[in-house]
Amino acid sequence: MGERERGGEERAIWQGVRQELRDSLPAATFDLWIEPLRAISSEAETLFVTGPARVRTWVERRYMVPLESALQGLQPELRRIALVDPPGALPKEGGPAANRIAQPLPIDPHHTFGRFVIGPGNRFAHAAALAVAESPGEAYNPLFLHGPPGLGKTHLLGAIADYLRDRHPSLNVHHTTAERFTTEFVAALRTEGPERFKQRYRALDALLIDDVQILEGKPRTEEEFVHTFNALFAAGKQIVLSSDRPPGSLARLEERLRDRFAWGLTVPIEPPDLRTRIALLWRFAGAAVDQLPDPEALRDIAARAPGNVRLLEGALTRVLAFSSVFGEPLASGAIDRALTRTTLAPGAGGENVVVAPGVEAIQDAVASVLGLARAEMLSPSRTPRVARARQLAMFLCRELTPLPLAQIARAFDRDHSTVIHALRVVAERNEPGSETAGHIHNVRVALGKLPPVNPGDPPPVNREPPDPQP
Repeated sequence: MGERERGGEERAIWQGVRQELRDSLPAATFDLWIEPLRAISSEAETLFVTGPARVRTWVERRYMVPLESALQGLQPELRRIALVDPPGALPKEGGPAANRIAQPLPIDPHHTFGRFVIGPGNRFAHAAALAVAESPGEAYNPLFLHGPPGLGKTHLLGAIADYLRDRHPSLNVHHTTAERFTTEFVAALRTEGPERFKQRYRALDALLIDDVQILEGKPRTEEEFVHTFNALFAAGKQIVLSSDRPPGSLARLEERLRDRFAWGLTVPIEPPDLRTRIALLWRFAGAAVDQLPDPEALRDIAARAPGNVRLLEGALTRVLAFSSVFGEPLASGAIDRALTRTTLAPGAGGENVVVAPGVEAIQDAVASVLGLARAEMLSPSRTPRVARARQLAMFLCRELTPLPLAQIARAFDRDHSTVIHALRVVAERNEPGSETAGHIHNVRVALGKLPPVNPGDPPPVNREPPDPQP
């Protein structure tokens, strides 16, 4: 769908979306949070909606899923809603224009250099990241980290951002993802024009962007990123990038962008060896239980779970859950029973190792738990029931498998941006006691990733917390 004129068409679409939510929300809730919002324009797959800042913040957190589901049902060409400042709005007094849209990712308190477990597969990447943090713009520029998901790329980018903000508070540091960069660019085109966006990004002292492979297939964003890259690089500002592949393998990116990614230092991150996996398990166990397990038990788990760090943590979670539910000590027998053959397969040396369930198995399990057919989940249907199931399956594929976003997207016949949206939506709804948390638990049980709940245990609580007062 091409760019639309501001005005009547968007307002009519938004009126239909509002009506759907009016029928499903309490009147007071609707009047407080949905009524103040107005559609102002649309471009490509995105409808731009504005309203008071306090309303946008809460709606973004709580109501984006039903809003976007209603939008997709009424207008299949539109798939996303972007909540933006009103046209012509000025920045807050005393605040830089950069704070209006380009909000950096919140820093995960666990993503520090002190909490990064170093091993042979990531030692070089860690050293390069630390050098960049200590001497931004001087050590390696750009620094490009690449490797499969779950090996610590995001951790290192977060550690650099944390270090710079702590040791160099005067620097203007921006840590984001390629998906957010794209969204900010498109939103800026509709609300304030490209010049303000350029000013905001080119005033940075350090730019850290995760998952740059997402720029593939977005020519307008690629063009703007080339200019941003050139301006920052020429000014000696630090650039740090991460991807699931090396620059030369990003075939759908423009050649000039791939070349720029390789101008500085390109560092691969490889899966952790046994010793590193044991150290990681010590770290995970220390955060999960009061009394650390026997070292031999951790070695046993580490030997069965090579590769992806997420699978390693998942194996420990299952073993600890099994031990807690059945009151068994963490010994080889309990580990054998916890890591059942549904999650084990023969390794290269004949030993059993943890493997991820296949995408089809996850899709079947989600379909079974949510009461619909797998074919319906993979269909073009955008009804809320089907959309929720599809998003949940995408979320679990990301959590339980080492597959990159692009491969998960292909398995659902969608694009990677749809998967990223699903991850955000499910993560926001996955609160303790929520319906989403209950569905995730039940799917994990169906996949053999968690022991079943005892018949005498109370069912998961499913209640919505009350809306806050404005």
